[in-house]
Amino acid sequence: MHPRPRNHRVLAPTIAVAVVGLLLSFAPAATAATAGTVAVTAERVAVPAGPGEPGTVELDTSLYVPASATTATPAPALLIAHGFGGSKQSVDRDARELAARGYVVQTWTARGFGTSGGAIGLNDPAREVADASRLLDRLAVRPEVQRDGDRDPTVGVTGGSYGGALALLLAGYDARVDAIAPVITWNDLGQALFPNNAVPAGSAPAATPAAGAGAPDGVFKRGWAGVFFGSGGRVAGGGGPPADEGAGGSGGLGGSGSGGLGGGSGPAGAEDPGATDPTGGSGGSDTTGGSGGAGSAGSSAAGAAGPAPGAPGAAGPQLTCGRFAPDVCAAYAEATRTGRASPALAELLRRSSPATVTDRIAAPTLLVQGEQDTLFGLDQADANARQIAAHGTPVSVLWFAGGHDGAGPGTDVRARIGDWFDAHLRGRPVADAESGDLAGTTFAYQVRSNVRTRSDTPTGRTVLADGYPGLGADPVVPTAVPLAGGEQVVVHPPGGTPAAVTSLPGLGRALGSLGSLGAMAGLATPGQSARFTSEPVAEAMQPSGAPRVTVRVSRVPGQPAPETAVLFASVTALSPDGRSTLLGNAVAPLRVTVPADGTPAEVTVTLPGVVAPVTAGSRLQVRFATTDQGYESGADPAVWRIGLAGPELSVPQVPGRAESAVTVPLWPVLGIAGVLAGALLLWAVARARARRAEAADDTAPGTDAPPLEVTGLAKTYRNGFRAVSDVTFTVPRGAVLGLLGPNGAGKTTVLRMLMGLITPTSGEMRAFGRPVRPGAAVLSRIGAFVEGPGFLPHLSGAENLRLYWQATGRPPEQARMAETLEIAGLGDSVHRKVGTYSQGMRQRLAIAQAMLGLPELLLLDEPTNGLDPPQIHAMRELLRRYASAGRTVLVSSHLLAEVEQTCTDVVVMHRGTVVASGTVAELTASGGGSSFTVDATDRAAEVLAGIDGVTDVITGDEPGVVHAHLNGTARADAVAALVGSGVAVSAAGPRGRLEDAFLDLVGPEGRDVSGSTP
Repeated sequence: MHPRPRNHRVLAPTIAVAVVGLLLSFAPAATAATAGTVAVTAERVAVPAGPGEPGTVELDTSLYVPASATTATPAPALLIAHGFGGSKQSVDRDARELAARGYVVQTWTARGFGTSGGAIGLNDPAREVADASRLLDRLAVRPEVQRDGDRDPTVGVTGGSYGGALALLLAGYDARVDAIAPVITWNDLGQALFPNNAVPAGSAPAATPAAGAGAPDGVFKRGWAGVFFGSGGRVAGGGGPPADEGAGGSGGLGGSGSGGLGGGSGPAGAEDPGATDPTGGSGGSDTTGGSGGAGSAGSSAAGAAGPAPGAPGAAGPQLTCGRFAPDVCAAYAEATRTGRASPALAELLRRSSPATVTDRIAAPTLLVQGEQDTLFGLDQADANARQIAAHGTPVSVLWFAGGHDGAGPGTDVRARIGDWFDAHLRGRPVADAESGDLAGTTFAYQVRSNVRTRSDTPTGRTVLADGYPGLGADPVVPTAVPLAGGEQVVVHPPGGTPAAVTSLPGLGRALGSLGSLGAMAGLATPGQSARFTSEPVAEAMQPSGAPRVTVRVSRVPGQPAPETAVLFASVTALSPDGRSTLLGNAVAPLRVTVPADGTPAEVTVTLPGVVAPVTAGSRLQVRFATTDQGYESGADPAVWRIGLAGPELSVPQVPGRAESAVTVPLWPVLGIAGVLAGALLLWAVARARARRAEAADDTAPGTDAPPLEVTGLAKTYRNGFRAVSDVTFTVPRGAVLGLLGPNGAGKTTVLRMLMGLITPTSGEMRAFGRPVRPGAAVLSRIGAFVEGPGFLPHLSGAENLRLYWQATGRPPEQARMAETLEIAGLGDSVHRKVGTYSQGMRQRLAIAQAMLGLPELLLLDEPTNGLDPPQIHAMRELLRRYASAGRTVLVSSHLLAEVEQTCTDVVVMHRGTVVASGTVAELTASGGGSSFTVDATDRAAEVLAGIDGVTDVITGDEPGVVHAHLNGTARADAVAALVGSGVAVSAAGPRGRLEDAFLDLVGPEGRDVSGSTP
């Protein structure tokens, strides 16, 4: 008898270590080294309203000056521009981080946002860009700012999204800018909001990894355009401060939901015009000054004195335009009506595009773009890189695991931005050569993991390439993945509804938290998509860029179709276990002019730029859908025929080396290490106790000790539930013993105790004469299989078995793999991926896993679950072969007929106790069932049913035979009653069925025998 072990002395120090580890795992990440205190001055700055406009517009600004920046030791300056819908408070944290590195930092709220005046002009060069240039004028005359010449400050510019475009435009229009680091921004706003990813077939492939097609007449990105307009559509003075960009707030340099470079939000109360910025950093202090300090409220052009917009007598701006400039508002309204870009809108978007000035940018440029971004994809950064580098300007490119549909840049990315400015504004060398040569054209991308920091920024490894393919390195060489699939007909429904859902603007991160957003690919509407699928890839792939495929699109005779086909292309990875992942969580819209004579149009389609690991054995599937909820697909019904014009999918892969820096957060790693150390300590102490207990056991096993002896076994749980009580039985050597019982009899509880998984409350278990307890050495002589073996579907059966055996720590030669596979009868199937196995094959593999090492005792829980009759027959033969060599098998099963045919011995449990045990022959002989061979079965059944106590009279199973349950009535009395009633009886005897004996033992509950629930 083994009393419950008293482990509280072991657990106490282990829990202490675990708690310390968990506390470490949630400790805050280390911040950048500070440069003393930072003084923050809030000031309202007047700038000209714009060309041809009278008066001025006031901007709400803040200047961050570190203590290290003085007249004697001036420091370089940085401008940080916020994202669309944000304000200077959105980048407060970013400003403090960079000020702590010793920079004088200027932030401001762009016109049309927050408490600044004016209207939103979408980075109009004559307004928003000119405003930033005037801020450079102010920095040039400050004594604590380093200068390169008269009225020429040493200055860099960074910003996210809307602010990133401002950084590029300012560098193109103002040559005083010395370095820039735009984040998740655009190159061509027209292409970003009206993308068309199809060009005529035969076009030269791109040399860079993520080059977009850039075709004209694109498809309106209605979802994101609506988010843009909604973020700037609040009327000044009528609705409080606008929400940050991306529905979750991304006014800073980060993605959806981030308040700055790496998430987080600015201090509260930021929208008070006269508010003094709060102190930040350690020991920071604030001062106010200038014409718009705490005592000078200033005025906003958009909110000047007079009636509030919409009030009686008010002649203010149109309420439907919010704070947008009239030309921007009118162009957007036109696009929502037509779904196309009018000439006026195209010109406005071109004016706001860095593509118009990239040939003038001489400032070294670090382009940071998000891999989870359906607003400004990797193609936008690719275009910026190509155009800027074409004129000899140093360019570095970094793709990070975030974006408008994900998290903002993490601490490592923000540190790279700081290093970039250190290299080009201070002339400091990069501390770690493994980070790449930031002075030249470099390229790095992040491969996302499932670990997240407290800021919810995903982590993973960073891959460093030798250079950006096609610029600082050889052109990208894509991998050809053959596709299969015939021509398919797809339908565009009237009105474009119902529409497929692949992502929701600004909510990609929230949807991803519910599970893989790639599962959204399953929301494609039937009949609306054509699919072309590859064979399983032989080796793992790392797509890093924009794949390409060539297709034909044609009309279907007699079916409606407009002049152009609007389609949405995507790539999905289908894993061996059946999961579907939409790569990049994005689609590539395309508009194709289709000839009216039925001739197909052949186009090469550039799919979304992605960084997405694809495991070996996965298949890649290219889909073409007719609708997508995020885009304007048109209202006209249409039917199109789509087929492959090229036999393969071209997938770019950029090789590189993993960065030596640690990419997993340090504190969580230390915390996990602490927990593991505590668990190891607990295991070591428990193991030592088990060995001492075995050594103290004075019962020496004899050579004839049975494989299993169970005596007085009981298990009571903490809630008082008694699962089993006084279970006693012996399993003889060479037997196949069936453990039977109705649902809840306690069979699985007994098996778990036999396997050492749980500890009995009382009683004793001995295997081959040795006590069985958790960690006992004798368990190595026992093989076991409980439902759910947990095979890895992407590995073959043999690989799964080898991996399992390696986990035991025993020598490979002891596995006796060849003998095990021969007994299991798996044949060549053992070399196939488990993901392709049938249920029967999985069960056979699970039995083979339990048989590794050919243990002398095999415990199996429901081995025939889910098998069809042929598979059950094969399993029966497998168990017989295994036991034929003198080994022993214990099977828990609810299939009475199968146990009767397979097992030599039986133990019947009911309500947690053993009610019978013995050989199958002994139990069937003890059943109350009897069979009578008669000349008149109907009359015999009538006579037997009339005998008091006789039940279950059955006819029809066999000709001339009647079966009955006599329930204590002597068989001779039953024969006499039959003969006395004129029925001739030629034979009478026991029926001999295990089912009858089982029902005698457990009563009516046994009529619903189910699995092996405790």
